[in-house]
Amino acid sequence: MNKLETHRQICRELSYLYETKNRDYGDSFCITRKKYPNVVAIRLEDKLNRLTTLLRSKEETVKDESVLDTLRDIANYAIMEIVERVDDDEDEE
Repeated sequence: MNKLETHRQICRELSYLYETKNRDYGDSFCITRKKYPNVVAIRLEDKLNRLTTLLRSKEETVKDESVLDTLRDIANYAIMEIVERVDDDEDEE
C-alpha cells in the first residue's frame, strides 16, 4: 500500500473510531467544550503526556493503549475540535 492509500485507510479508521466512541460516550466532547471552550488543549495535553510515557517506557503498562492508539486519539481530538469550530462558524452565519 502506498502512503496515500495508507493515509486514506487511517482516516477511515479514525472516522470509525470517532463514530463508535461517540455512540458509547454520547457527544461528550461537544458538551464539555460548551462548558470549557478550551478543553481540547487539556485533552491533547493528557494524550501527549501519555505518548511521552509510552515512548520512554520499554513496556506498555496499560495493555489496551499503545503508541498508535494514543496517536489516533490525538488525531481525533484535533479533528473533533475542527468539526466543532466549523459547526460554530455555521451557527454564526
